[in-house]
Amino acid sequence: MQVNELKPKELYSLEITNNGPITTGAQATVQARLRMKNENVTSNWYHFNWVYAPLILIEKSEQQFNSIINVTGEFPGTFPVSVWVTHKHCWLCRPIARNVTVLQITEFITGNLTIAQIEDSTVTTHGSSSSTGTVTRISFSLHDPSHYFKSASFVYNWDFGDGVYQITKEPFVYCNCSSMGNRTVHLKVVAEWEQVGSIIHEREIMQKTGDFTTALELLDAVKSIDIVGSRETHVMENLNLSLHINGTPPLALCWLIKSECIPLEGDKCHLVEISGSCYNLSHTFRDAGQYCLSVRVENGVTMLQTYHGIKVQPAGIHPAFFVLLCTALVSAMLVLVLYTTFRSHKQQKDLVEVADFDFSPLADEHRSNNSKSGCGPVCCRSCFLQPSKEAAWESHELLHSFYKPVKMYTL
Repeated sequence: MQVNELKPKELYSLEITNNGPITTGAQATVQARLRMKNENVTSNWYHFNWVYAPLILIEKSEQQFNSIINVTGEFPGTFPVSVWVTHKHCWLCRPIARNVTVLQITEFITGNLTIAQIEDSTVTTHGSSSSTGTVTRISFSLHDPSHYFKSASFVYNWDFGDGVYQITKEPFVYCNCSSMGNRTVHLKVVAEWEQVGSIIHEREIMQKTGDFTTALELLDAVKSIDIVGSRETHVMENLNLSLHINGTPPLALCWLIKSECIPLEGDKCHLVEISGSCYNLSHTFRDAGQYCLSVRVENGVTMLQTYHGIKVQPAGIHPAFFVLLCTALVSAMLVLVLYTTFRSHKQQKDLVEVADFDFSPLADEHRSNNSKSGCGPVCCRSCFLQPSKEAAWESHELLHSFYKPVKMYTL
């Protein structure tokens, strides 16, 4: 039966760190910590074996699972420091873990520059960015873990990259920059202190310098957010809003629609990156009610929030359908009027006046006999006074015309 044993490197892990970089003459701390990967491994005391040459060891301490050494160097450079771990009483045994770190030593002052924005007594840090029109603080942080410069005095020479120079004894300056753009800030640090000489034991003035550079990006603050669009809509209707932002892009825009207005924190919203100053938002509501659009915009230096109330009404007649219905109704009425007018005009043209004309001699004779039988010798006066039916017929016009009809008789 074969038993597979875990390799030593799979049972332990060794972490090693250092607090460099340091300047020549200062001390650096290197720490190693042993961790167990397998809980079944029996805890024991271990021995840490260090290799740090050509560095000079100042101090060493060791506990059950970690070890710390303090080293210094007289020359600048990059120096590897390694360590391996064995069991406490078995130095010649195979190492159970090993690791290495690199310590950087320089002859100059070590530190870094930071940029902070001060607004309403609040200090905020946005990397290398700051806002125009606000107070910007540029400060220097000295990296001196062993307090090597505890008795030194410092002078700081500032160059803001726009032709402005300043010398201070404090490791920070304030500036109120009004012009937008990118610039580079330079700083030269000079440290001086007294030290007793190692040969003639006289006090001598020691000096170290350091040069530091940082980029300063000045952006316009987000001053306003204007939301252009309707505050009322209907269910299942597309609502279009336009957001106009007064600020320097790129901008991080975060929006959220809820039943109430809430401040937006973190990423619990719809986050979009925009490179301009305008953003179009489209949303469709499924339920009626009162809603609020919360908007947050930031550009790396400032953040601004605003809100927009929206009233959603139940679905009704869509305005487009209402317009279409009105158009159809007007068109039908117009067709009806045209049809009625055309039909009336056609009926007037179809009117024909019909008359019965009889020009035969018998008709004239019959009409003459009737006249004679109606009048005798006694009533001659009345016959002369009463107009004849023939005359009445002649005087009545069947068709109105420009020409008088002429009737001819043959006797």
